[in-house]
Amino acid sequence: MDAARWLDEREDRAWRGYRRMRRLLDLELARELTQDAGLSEADYDVLSDLSETPQGRLRLRELADRMLWSRSRLSHHLTRMQQRGLVTREECADDARGSIVVLTPAGRQAIQSAAPGHVAAVRRHLIDLLTPAEVDALGALTHRVVDHLGGRTPHPRHDPEA
Repeated sequence: MDAARWLDEREDRAWRGYRRMRRLLDLELARELTQDAGLSEADYDVLSDLSETPQGRLRLRELADRMLWSRSRLSHHLTRMQQRGLVTREECADDARGSIVVLTPAGRQAIQSAAPGHVAAVRRHLIDLLTPAEVDALGALTHRVVDHLGGRTPHPRHDPEA
């Protein structure tokens, strides 16, 4: 086994800063989203992904892949969203085991109401703190890492809610 290539002081500072920033930012955005719109981050992700499709519909499998969730975890979450009238599920005509997740009018209203406040929070807590060059750098580095990871979905064994 190769010897570990430990992080130097500069690298460690960047890594730990990123981790701390991500946790704090995620917590604050989730808190504001829940407080202002009554939605969880997962609710928002489901609703926004559906609202960005032409008919407000996605196969459950595709939505799970977009969210990096197992189908089982997403199915449980969708059940709770269905109970609130935000989405429905339909059988897939070409695959008896598949299902289509459909945005309801109430779900569309929820995302349209939540989006302006959420975007304002993203601006307030991240984007507006950066210079235009830093926004460009952030975009470049996040896309580089995502491309490197290939948009991998987590293995169900590593999905804590699967």
